Amino acid sequence: MSTLHVLSHSPFGDDRLSSCLRLIGADDALLLSGDAAYALQPGTVPFTALEARGLKLYVLAEDVQARAIEVPDWAESIDYPAFVELSIHHDKVNSWL
Repeated sequence: MSTLHVLSHSPFGDDRLSSCLRLIGADDALLLSGDAAYALQPGTVPFTALEARGLKLYVLAEDVQARAIEVPDWAESIDYPAFVELSIHHDKVNSWL
């Protein structure tokens, strides 16, 4: 059973990202939205943690564009229709509120 984990809070304000990374399974995926896109800033602890995990990582295109963040080649930038498809593809969706 796979889960799509959705993070929308900045990784610099609390430990949601690190908690998620401890629980995420091999068949799961992670979607960064809103301020969670800041995790893709090169040279930061969140960036290094995500890069090292090698997980299926997605980020909403409009959120990285709004924050002028470049998407690394190991992550995929998607739009809202693709977000809906990801939600349907996985058995569960877990929003880290």
